[in-house]
Amino acid sequence: MRRFLGAFFCALGLGPAVGHAEDLKLAVPGALEASGLAQYIVPRFSLKTSVRIERVGEGQPSDMQFTDAGTAVFQGPSQRWGLEHNGDPRAVRFLEWLQSDVGKRTIESFTAEDGTAYSAELTAARVEVDVSFDGDISKGETLSLALCGRCHVINESNRMNGMGSTPSFRVLRGFGDWDRRFANFHLLNPHPSFTQIEGVTDPFDPSLPSPIVPVELTVDDLQAILAYVSGVTPADLGAPLQLQ
Repeated sequence: MRRFLGAFFCALGLGPAVGHAEDLKLAVPGALEASGLAQYIVPRFSLKTSVRIERVGEGQPSDMQFTDAGTAVFQGPSQRWGLEHNGDPRAVRFLEWLQSDVGKRTIESFTAEDGTAYSAELTAARVEVDVSFDGDISKGETLSLALCGRCHVINESNRMNGMGSTPSFRVLRGFGDWDRRFANFHLLNPHPSFTQIEGVTDPFDPSLPSPIVPVELTVDDLQAILAYVSGVTPADLGAPLQLQ
């Protein structure tokens, strides 16, 4: 019965058959892998759909691949990127997700450590997208206090516990790119040395263990934090600093 049901659901495109152990393989060119974009969007798709994807190198056997051909899905920094696939229903679902509003917002919310950003609108000029977050706000506040409150002032409840050298959440919320800063915080120093996001970050090098108790969270946890921060009242930062 389980085998029959698994085959039935697979035929409907709702996922692999029961007992199908192989993840969908996505070939990622070196430029995209180095930027971190693929590592950013793949676990978010998997979280929403339960479709597991394994990233492999360019040219390796795969079910789908990012190329300069195929169905265009995003552009940046100097070319358009498309997705080609072998017809697997899960790959079709990934393509449809990339083309959906949620997928486009996910792509637009990513910024690489070197500042590289990608546009999902496929126009000559980058289009700014108003990003919204559907995470659990209450959970986000609890996680912010527990994980980020070691260094940052989150709100009045830990006003005296943050480190003076780190900006508060209200200050960070006042930045125009606050959502990208928070979504990509694990890429910004000093966070990579002690942060682990399930399915996103690589395990710590055994020879370089975390210098403090690691900050461990899931993509769902990060979405909850983003939802909480979106409602934080930004601090009045005044006029931009003029550097001499």
